[in-house]
Amino acid sequence: MSIEEQVRRQAEAAQAAARKMAALSSTQKNAALAAMAQALETSAPEILAANAEDVKSARASGLTPALIDRLTLSERRVRDMVEGLRAVASLPDPVGEVVRAWRVPSGLEVGRVRVPLGVVGIIYEARPNVTADAAALCLKAGNAVVLRGGSEALNSNIAIVKALTQGAGKTDLPLDAIQLIESTDREAVTAMMKQRGLIDVLIPRGGAGLIRTVVENSTIPVIETGVGNCHVYVHADADLNMAQSIAINAKCQRPGVCNAMETLLVHQDAADGFLPALAPQLIERGVQIRGCPRTLALVPEAQPAQEEDWHEEYLDLVLAVRVVDSLDEALDHIARYGTKHSEAIVTRDYQAARRFLREVDAAAVYVNASTRFTDGGQFGLGAEIGISTQKLHARGPMGLEELTTTKFIVYGEGQVR
Repeated sequence: MSIEEQVRRQAEAAQAAARKMAALSSTQKNAALAAMAQALETSAPEILAANAEDVKSARASGLTPALIDRLTLSERRVRDMVEGLRAVASLPDPVGEVVRAWRVPSGLEVGRVRVPLGVVGIIYEARPNVTADAAALCLKAGNAVVLRGGSEALNSNIAIVKALTQGAGKTDLPLDAIQLIESTDREAVTAMMKQRGLIDVLIPRGGAGLIRTVVENSTIPVIETGVGNCHVYVHADADLNMAQSIAINAKCQRPGVCNAMETLLVHQDAADGFLPALAPQLIERGVQIRGCPRTLALVPEAQPAQEEDWHEEYLDLVLAVRVVDSLDEALDHIARYGTKHSEAIVTRDYQAARRFLREVDAAAVYVNASTRFTDGGQFGLGAEIGISTQKLHARGPMGLEELTTTKFIVYGEGQVR
């Protein structure tokens, strides 16, 4: 069987399962998630052994430390996956929610209710935790899911899906609702992107190259997620201790994720007092600084920034730094180079903060806080499947509600038009 035929068969199986998923009650879905969590917990040794193989291969092939961090599972990360499944089970079920109801002059009772999207396809890279997280969210929202993870995490993903299906098999959940495409051939991704009519929406999670490939080639509607060229702008009047804390957290706390800071913008009136104090702390943490000419004058250890640095999502301990003349210049820089993900200003000026919030076009805009908070859990929304950087059908952290759509239901008493 060709790769294309195999992918199509899996998509057809998922579509058939999606009809059954849509009919499950919240109680049935929650019971399935609880059983899947238990199976994942029981299978932790096998999952960690499979992951160790993936990490060993990744190191041998020269993956960056940041990517290896994303790939690596530990006992704690497996526990987090288990608790994530249980947390999703505890969330309110959006399916069946009446968004609005009204009566029209003809006497018809019209309602708008939430329903599953159907079959959700997810293409992602070296983060095996996405396998469990994405499956849980899609299933709770009444969808079937087709997963295609990165080749780096293949053994981990197979072990995780095996555990999930073992748990689901003890419940009313249709087993075909979770499909993992195991082929590491790029043809599998191409085939998946052509399953219009079987897969209802495609969500890419990964670097800019992956997302661009999916957006440009998919025949299925796509929700863009994740590319995060995120900025922190330190305004002239900023509390410099606060700005230091935010900058260090936004860059260093976990550099390999999409809400980490990639470019630091500093107002010229704050630069002299801020950059020479911040730079040693960044360098001590292994950060390589790439700066504009004015940054180089204040931070001799920095390397000259090139034009491509302002565009770059490093996902690593590398930071581009630019000194700007004004808030206007900072806003222009973000508008030109930002990816509409997460942007932050550090300031004590209320008007500057209000202007930044109003004029920056991004899914999340911060005043005096780290960009690292762009996350469904941190926003109090529960687990997320990704962070959308587009405006349709969802924007920002995508939770259960964003994995549904709406339909109109109409009650009549024999009305004709």
